[in-house]
This record gives sequence, structure tokens and C-alpha cells, in this order.
Amino acid sequence: MGFIVKLLLTGIAAFLAAYILPGVEIDGFLTALILAVVLALLNAVVRPLLVILTIPVTILTLGLFLLVINALIILLADYLIAGFVVDGFIWALLFSLVLSVITAILDLIF
Repeated sequence: MGFIVKLLLTGIAAFLAAYILPGVEIDGFLTALILAVVLALLNAVVRPLLVILTIPVTILTLGLFLLVINALIILLADYLIAGFVVDGFIWALLFSLVLSVITAILDLIF
């Protein structure tokens, strides 16, 4: 049950983040929920592989390269989901940051 609530909160956060950022578009709330599921799957499968492959760069940048990995995950979700559009890498980076902040706030509230 907690996983479903987390997906709903992430969907709401994605919808709000897309509303805030002009370079990101989500067609509707259903697309935001699909985005939440796809991001959960990508973060469970692809992200660990990318983190392991980029350990030297991550150490050299003191962990800041993880932000690049987050942006790449967002761009991959953009490629996979038809109703989700990100205009470029910078918007994906900003979207991942705003999504993280909104999700943290919603987790504190609920």
C-alpha cells in the first residue's frame, strides 16, 4: 500500500513540476502517473548500473555526477513516454531537482 501512495505522490509532484517549468510538458494526470511508474522502474533497474559504471567520475566530482545520471533517467523516460516532453538536458536536470524537492515536501505532509 505504501508503494502505491508513493507513486501517487510522485505523480502529483511530476504534474506540479511540469506546471512550474516551461521546458517540461505532461499531457495529463494519467501521464504523470505513468511517468511515476516508469521512473520507479528506471531508478530500480538502470540507475544502479549507471552509478556503478560511473564511480570514478562520481568520485572526481564529489557526487555531483549523480545529478547528470538523474537527468539522463528523465531523458530516457521522455523517450519512452508519449505524453511527456522535455526540451533538453538542462530542463531534465531542473525537472529532476524540482521533482525531488516537491516529492520531499509531499512526503513530509503525508
